[in-house]
Amino acid sequence: MTNPTARQATRRLTAGIDVGSAAIKVAVLSTDEAGGETLIGGRAERIRRRDPLAVAEGLFGDVLRELGVDAGELDYIATTGEGEGIAFRTGHFYGMTTHARGGLFLDPEARAVIDIGALHTRAVQIDERAKVLGYRMTSQCASGSGQFLENIARYLGVALEEIGPLSLQSERPERCSSICAVLAETDVINMVSRGIGVPDILKGIHLSMAGRYLRLLLSAGVRGVVLVTGGLAADEGLLAALSELATEQAAPITVRSHPQSMLAGAIGAALWGAFRARKLAARGVGLGARPAA
Repeated sequence: MTNPTARQATRRLTAGIDVGSAAIKVAVLSTDEAGGETLIGGRAERIRRRDPLAVAEGLFGDVLRELGVDAGELDYIATTGEGEGIAFRTGHFYGMTTHARGGLFLDPEARAVIDIGALHTRAVQIDERAKVLGYRMTSQCASGSGQFLENIARYLGVALEEIGPLSLQSERPERCSSICAVLAETDVINMVSRGIGVPDILKGIHLSMAGRYLRLLLSAGVRGVVLVTGGLAADEGLLAALSELATEQAAPITVRSHPQSMLAGAIGAALWGAFRARKLAARGVGLGARPAA
């Protein structure tokens, strides 16, 4: 087993756990003596009707085992999202600030993040230090959410990983005529009955969703590079639709994603945990993750 004292002499380890509505994300960061931070491991797992806290605990243990790290070697275990119920956490951080911090870590040029989750989407404007300057969130209607897109894909018989590539094949996208999730699903049923192809249906849905996201970003005053985070960050068809609309409307934004975009919240939590651990160390408080009081 690795000697924790020897390991901490050269680096500090912190973990972030992001408990979302549909998936759990875990990230582990290493901070060297000069303050340089490196993502050394992380993974996401869908909840699929299981107990979210049990999934979080299991995934956290799996990631640590893959890294060969003991929980006692961690200086701080930070949670975000719906992770306040995790008993072994050291502290909890608000999701908007963790996505802001994680987004800037993944793309230092980002001046906004748009977190597209299973139930809600939020656009967050940030500065070069990840300070939140403003934000907007979608309404309660689910037509712009990841869950809505998943429901449509299930009806069409399409796997989640096929949505983006199929959308990119569209030549004549058929847009949904409604922003209401229930009516939009009715639109899709009508499209199928009219013989509209799956790629054109998916591209139309992506364009409808992208339109809502673009309005959200512009209403938040966003300019410059926007990093897409959350569960739909890997949907290349959605990213293409958002970029396409931004170009058409001459919006002053550049849409980007990152291979680790889905982990942005967990990464940001780990970064805030590292910051908090340094503060505790400066006050002479012993290092090592511990349950919250």
